[in-house]
Amino acid sequence: MDEDIKFIIDSAKESMDAAMKHLEKQLVNIRAGKASPAMLGSVMVDYYGSQTPLSQVANVNTPDGRTISVQPWEKSMLQEIERGIMLANLGFNPMNNGDMIIINVPPLTEERRKNLAKQAKSETEDAKVGIRNARKEAMNDIKNADVSEDLQKNAEIDVQTLTDTYVKKIDEILEVKEKEIMTV
Repeated sequence: MDEDIKFIIDSAKESMDAAMKHLEKQLVNIRAGKASPAMLGSVMVDYYGSQTPLSQVANVNTPDGRTISVQPWEKSMLQEIERGIMLANLGFNPMNNGDMIIINVPPLTEERRKNLAKQAKSETEDAKVGIRNARKEAMNDIKNADVSEDLQKNAEIDVQTLTDTYVKKIDEILEVKEKEIMTV
């Protein structure tokens, strides 16, 4: 196989891998009933004037399946952490006991589960768009490559096969996530 074609296919694969990684990161933020420290992954806190991720100013744990505890490294940060959790608009009601912040994760309603499943589906569609864009870019690069028609056709088939594989993986990931969300 020509080096140019190999490079084009490898870079398409890298782009598709990036789309998958992004999808996995997005799906972690969609909660599925059980409490998890990742639920607070998007929370930013004002730490002496700069926006800082919660994980860099406090220890986040889940003592049980329904509770998240946030233990700040500096007691003076309690109010800022509480404000950060409220501003993140995650639907949580943090309770400050003077030492740490405790968040009770309410069980999901049927309507909320359906909305989360829709959100997961939307994220997977975005990932599929990313994969299709990588395919389109690779196909254009193959057309512009200075190689024989046979090599071009074979490379296009390889890129399409790669695309189909990634789309199938995304569908499987969505199926697992939807099942996780809809399980009470």
